[in-house]
Amino acid sequence: MHNVIRSVFHQRLRIALVAVLAFVLAACGGGSSSSGPVEIAVWHGYQDTEGDVFKELVARYNQDHPDVKVAELYSSNDLVLQKVLTAVRGGSAPDVAYMFGSWSPNIAQIPQVVDMAEEVSKPEWQWDDFYPAEREAATVGDEVVGVPALVDNLAIVYNKKLFADAGIAPPSPEWTWDDFQAAAAKLTDPAKGQYGWLIPADGSEDTVWHYVPMLWEAGGDILSPDNQRAVFNSEAGVKALTVLQQMAVTDKSLYLDTTNENGPKLMNSGKVGMLVTGPWDLSQLSDIDYGVQVMPTFAGSSGGHQTIAGPDNWVTFDNGDRKKQAAIDFVKWISAPEQVKTFSLGTGDLPIRTSVGQDPSVLASLDQNVPGTGVFVQNLSNVQKVRPTVQQYPDVSEALGQSIVAVLLGKEQPADALNAAAKAADAALAGK
Repeated sequence: MHNVIRSVFHQRLRIALVAVLAFVLAACGGGSSSSGPVEIAVWHGYQDTEGDVFKELVARYNQDHPDVKVAELYSSNDLVLQKVLTAVRGGSAPDVAYMFGSWSPNIAQIPQVVDMAEEVSKPEWQWDDFYPAEREAATVGDEVVGVPALVDNLAIVYNKKLFADAGIAPPSPEWTWDDFQAAAAKLTDPAKGQYGWLIPADGSEDTVWHYVPMLWEAGGDILSPDNQRAVFNSEAGVKALTVLQQMAVTDKSLYLDTTNENGPKLMNSGKVGMLVTGPWDLSQLSDIDYGVQVMPTFAGSSGGHQTIAGPDNWVTFDNGDRKKQAAIDFVKWISAPEQVKTFSLGTGDLPIRTSVGQDPSVLASLDQNVPGTGVFVQNLSNVQKVRPTVQQYPDVSEALGQSIVAVLLGKEQPADALNAAAKAADAALAGK
């Protein structure tokens, strides 16, 4: 449903942004008629069940707010930044758009984007009710460029039968990476083509996503506090990547999915004992009895059982005072607890508010609909950091992803690979 690949940027988007900002007017849209309902356009990427539930919510809003007409328009999530930039240049920006949180640094440069900092500080927004990582992903400097629309995270999903057949106790909340590695080795059977774990190994952001929680748990980070240089080539970074190296090269318990398409399929067929994935994959695991557990940690580390989230945002655009206010009001309504609960229970998506995520009835209903979803909701408390909100992050991710794959394939040693990636990342951060 929400594949973490969605978080990958492309260089062409930043080039397009520069071009747009060179020509864009300081304001666009010019407002709307002062009589009759104010019409606002909301772009989103919801399809299937999500699309149906969202349409129902929009219809309810229009019925309850006769002075506003919300027109919802589907727009592919992966392409919406480019589409928004083109629309802004042409003076036809949407009033609200669903946009990836990883785009926040780029979004902040668009003059028509409404800075929501003052708005969300008002008590009725209950801004602190959104998970910390969501708020952080929506913030660039002193600006708040969006309001949370979706959140997810990574956890262990495991095949209960394969664990039982191998005589291994199921993963526990206290699991360490030593426990994880030992279990993966026992689950591996070359004669059956069976592996303990599968990891995306295409060098994309998905590959990086699987490494970063380990980096954080080991006590490391991606960039320095001022975001000026890479620090993932630290002792902690090497420690985390060495675990992956041991599993892929030495134990051969790690299946390298170079196409990044085979996880659920191999899990369903009993060829993989564990995935580290998000709630979007659960509905695809219809052929096995699976369980969900939080991430392992490193023994003796203070990093805990950290995971990574991919928050996305509702971004509001200034198309004149009436439309701007109507857009803000709609975003406040759609992200309010009642609507968050309705959307989550209707789609299976994780609640974006802590008050909804901590509601026992919500957790029970989510687990009844798709078993294991409740663990992902609770796992949001293990989200302590977000990826750096810098425009150069795509280059940092690309360098880091390629270094990880080189180690997994046995072509490089962890320290050498990370040092080379850090050098490339530093060059990108310096604008070279």
